[in-house]
Amino acid sequence: MADSRVRSEDGGGVEVAKRRNPQMRSRAMRALSLGETSILISRRTLRSGIGRWRNRIWMIVQCAVTAGVAWWLAIVLLGHQQPVFAAIAAVLTLGTSYGKRYSRALEVGVGVFIGVAIGDLFFSLFGAGVPQMIAAVVISMSVATILGARTLMIMQSAVQAIFVMTLATAPNQGFSRWLDALLGLSLAMLVALLAPTGPALKPRFAAANVLREVADCLRDTSAALDADDPDAADRALQRARNSQRLLSTLSDSIDEALAVARYSLFRSRHKDRVGQLADLYDPLDRLVRNLRVLARRSAVALWRGESVPMAYLEIMRQTGQILEFCANELFEGRVPSEAQARLIRLGRSSSRVQMADDLSAVVILAQLRSMMTDLLQLSGMPYPQAREAIPEVGR
Repeated sequence: MADSRVRSEDGGGVEVAKRRNPQMRSRAMRALSLGETSILISRRTLRSGIGRWRNRIWMIVQCAVTAGVAWWLAIVLLGHQQPVFAAIAAVLTLGTSYGKRYSRALEVGVGVFIGVAIGDLFFSLFGAGVPQMIAAVVISMSVATILGARTLMIMQSAVQAIFVMTLATAPNQGFSRWLDALLGLSLAMLVALLAPTGPALKPRFAAANVLREVADCLRDTSAALDADDPDAADRALQRARNSQRLLSTLSDSIDEALAVARYSLFRSRHKDRVGQLADLYDPLDRLVRNLRVLARRSAVALWRGESVPMAYLEIMRQTGQILEFCANELFEGRVPSEAQARLIRLGRSSSRVQMADDLSAVVILAQLRSMMTDLLQLSGMPYPQAREAIPEVGR
């Protein structure tokens, strides 16, 4: 009896172990998968962070050196022992895109003046204390708001009022802070004139990135349609929607480059080239909009079980190749005019394909042909001519 009970208990343990083993293996596999995913995300995040650092290192060095020099000059020229705001004003002015530095310098200067004036007035009349500081901050921010100030100026008026009310040891001492700020602002603007934050031709790299992203999205969408994979189509759609951030980067780089060409002493010769690059934004914006519609209709087609002709997928593939070519040309500093002949041939061949029965497929074809028009304009062809170069379907 004891032996049978032991065997029974052992057998039960074996059965339990057998039932638990698959669960344990499944948990182990999930843990391993999560671990690998975490490592991949960490590596991707690190690479992204290093990329951002490389893009901003010149601005970081500018801010650091200018802050140190502003501090030193305030001590040497003004005789101030703790010229904190000389360094702060320099960093606030330089630590933004080039095109906004002048407006930011004005905001910092006016905000500092308002805060220092009101804070010093309250300190002289009523002394220091919690009620006085509250009143000074309220009045400073109110004055800045009434003058139509933006957030930075309003905050600076409050910060300077607090500085004066808490750190000043005698009336009229707050005015020295305004002189410190004026010195820091002046030095920052001089640095901005002589050493702009980035090259004036930076938009061409941003435009090339937009084209490469559109080409990758087309490739993902085509693969999803070819494999009849709705999930892959949804991922391609999400990627197409996220491409808007690249357009925002392009817009910022164009504004910055125009400001550099306009104000910098050493970049004005690039003004015409920057103007040409600025003209790329509108066709790229339309290109990305057409991509999003195409990706959405592709996802809808797979969800509804609609078929997209192989001829349409071939047009999509060739359009992606032309996009890659245009991206490489822009990256090398050339207008992709050599793509015009390929686009015209592709536009003509797309006009002779048989119309599909499903609406989604028709929309996909229409968006591809609209993208060809956008690329022709991007290659230097005027819009009316680009529109005529892509004939109507059936002609």
